Amino acid sequence: MKKWPVVPTPYLLTAPALPVFVCFLLIPLAATVLLSFYSWDQYKGIVETITAKNWIEIASDGYFVEILWRTLRIAGAVTLLCLLFGVPEAYILSKMRPLWRGIFLLVVLGPLLISVVARTLGWALLLGSTGILNQAMVRWGLINTPLPFMFTELGVIVALTHVLMPYMILSVWASLQRLDPQVENAALSLGAAPATVLARVVLPQIVPGILSGAVVVFAMAASAFATPAIIGGRRLKVASTLAYDEFLNTLNWPLGATVAVILLVTLLVIILTANRVIERRYIEILK
Repeated sequence: MKKWPVVPTPYLLTAPALPVFVCFLLIPLAATVLLSFYSWDQYKGIVETITAKNWIEIASDGYFVEILWRTLRIAGAVTLLCLLFGVPEAYILSKMRPLWRGIFLLVVLGPLLISVVARTLGWALLLGSTGILNQAMVRWGLINTPLPFMFTELGVIVALTHVLMPYMILSVWASLQRLDPQVENAALSLGAAPATVLARVVLPQIVPGILSGAVVVFAMAASAFATPAIIGGRRLKVASTLAYDEFLNTLNWPLGATVAVILLVTLLVIILTANRVIERRYIEILK
């Protein structure tokens, strides 16, 4: 009897998703990378000749370099703020009674049910130069002129932090749900201070949740488009709005593709490096 080759189960399970992955992710990425090496002419459009002109232009032009640094700076600030506010909020949620926990989880998840454009416009109406908060402070004599919010990095950071905070809270809260509360009680019964329990018992065990939340927030902040486009406008460009302008305004698709590829590669390098560093630190803590 002829024996058929044994196919490992993981390959059978991933086989249906493989064509989708190749068609809708790998092929478009490969096409974008190839497009970044084409040149562009004002009269001819895209010229299918392989050249590194776009890459050299971005690396040598301070305008593009500043936009890329601004993108990473904003993403880093948003990630830090989400860590500072999201981790304590997740811990507080884990200690609440079920009724209150459900209510506050709904409050946390509520913004996710609203369009990011609507939320960003809400911040613009609230903190703009003619917004409710600025006008109220001017009327009360707290400030003489409205505080700058629109078209500033601070405005983009505040709006993105509000948009992405739920992802950090949910990621950390999921890790906290896997912890055994008796471990904390045991540490407290042995005389450890609450701050020591948090730092030596709870925090090391939720590092994976913090890492995954930080990765998600950083990646989404660096690649965000709607919020920087509305709050930052044309005065404060980031990588995503720059690529959009190159594709749809100047029609320089190769240069826009180059910006997109550089952003993707930069995010991959930063995320993988941070992942390795934090994993090593996590292993050292467990030892």
